[in-house]
Amino acid sequence: MSEHHNLRALLKRAGATLVLSAGVSACAAAGNSWKEEVLLHDGRKVTVERMVERGGHHEVGQQPPIKQQSLTFTLPGTQQGVRWTDSFSPDLGTASFLPMLLDTKEGVAYLVAHPMGCLSYNKWNRPNPPYVVFKYQGLEWSRIALQELPPEIELANLIFSSPDDEARKFGKNIVSAEEITGLYASYREPEFRSILREGLAKEYINEMCEERVFYKGYWVLPNDPVARKIIDQRRP
Repeated sequence: MSEHHNLRALLKRAGATLVLSAGVSACAAAGNSWKEEVLLHDGRKVTVERMVERGGHHEVGQQPPIKQQSLTFTLPGTQQGVRWTDSFSPDLGTASFLPMLLDTKEGVAYLVAHPMGCLSYNKWNRPNPPYVVFKYQGLEWSRIALQELPPEIELANLIFSSPDDEARKFGKNIVSAEEITGLYASYREPEFRSILREGLAKEYINEMCEERVFYKGYWVLPNDPVARKIIDQRRP
């Protein structure tokens, strides 16, 4: 057994809770690309080209996680090509986000993403509502507060969960805005049906994702001295 497997077994016997995020095994990566018709808040539509590459550690019978992804489009009213990327993060073992909304206002692009899984949610400081918002201005993307997102930008318009799998199901070169809207109609969670501006109940957030902190290459509960002690005592 590797050191990581031994450590996990020891923690399990000790009754400690820990999530391993470093040292994941690699596997063959698989890539996929497709296009989406994205409906903007003002009624205009833009064509977005998306790419997802999967690879990394995964359970038997499951596909690899998203390792890298990109989203490319032309800023409306201009000839300027814009690209947003999300790469593999070693502390997560995956990429970080699930993009759910792309929109523009007055020549500025905005992207709203949901952290991809609980580890990413904790890494990005447990935002409530659970969004990470980016703004493209000055030829670069930067994170902004949710309050800076124009209020008229409120409806998700990108394929969200397992986007490559969902796009493949449509079996066509471009997924229409109407088809994407139909996907969101099946979601029950309020934070996905529209962009919330006020926080969700703390109980709901904790049920959605247990709080963890990153400690020496491992994700542990905030108050778990047993896990920290075992990590501290492991062999170098």
